[in-house]
Amino acid sequence: MKGIIFTEFLEMVEDKFSPEVADKIIEASDLATGGSYTSVGTYHHAELIEMVGHLSKESGVDVVPLVKVFGEHLFGRFVELYPEFFEGVDTCFGFLDLIEDHVHVEVKKLYPDAELPTFATTQPEPQRLEMVYQSGRPLAPVAEGLILGCIAHFQENITVKVEDLSGGHNTHARFIMEKLLD
Repeated sequence: MKGIIFTEFLEMVEDKFSPEVADKIIEASDLATGGSYTSVGTYHHAELIEMVGHLSKESGVDVVPLVKVFGEHLFGRFVELYPEFFEGVDTCFGFLDLIEDHVHVEVKKLYPDAELPTFATTQPEPQRLEMVYQSGRPLAPVAEGLILGCIAHFQENITVKVEDLSGGHNTHARFIMEKLLD
């Protein structure tokens, strides 16, 4: 997993909790890296999962809501760090439909060794978008947070329903999004 995920996670912990909490979860975790990450490095996703578990214990917040908030934070950071991905896109559905065939293609150019999840989209009707997430990593709640961050970014009134397709493993999920009429 690319280091930007780790550096942004720790930044979110510092911002939403405190630098002391970030230090505590690093110290409580058995990390091969010792908690040192660079945005361009590659690290095992188990380190992130372990730190999330310790953050849950430290904060008293369940893991799934924590990682959804992280996904929302991460989307905001992607908007800041990679504005070129958002040029010419003015809707949530328009952006989400570009992830697999445009955004991920560009990410692979920047980070050829990146192991990205897949996002297959279908739009059975104009007000509905379905996105299927699949990954070897149990991060579907992060994907949901990214979707929620996207909805907030485009300031649209969209509901999200999640169907777990992995038997509780968070590696395969369908997100059904519907635009609500104002």
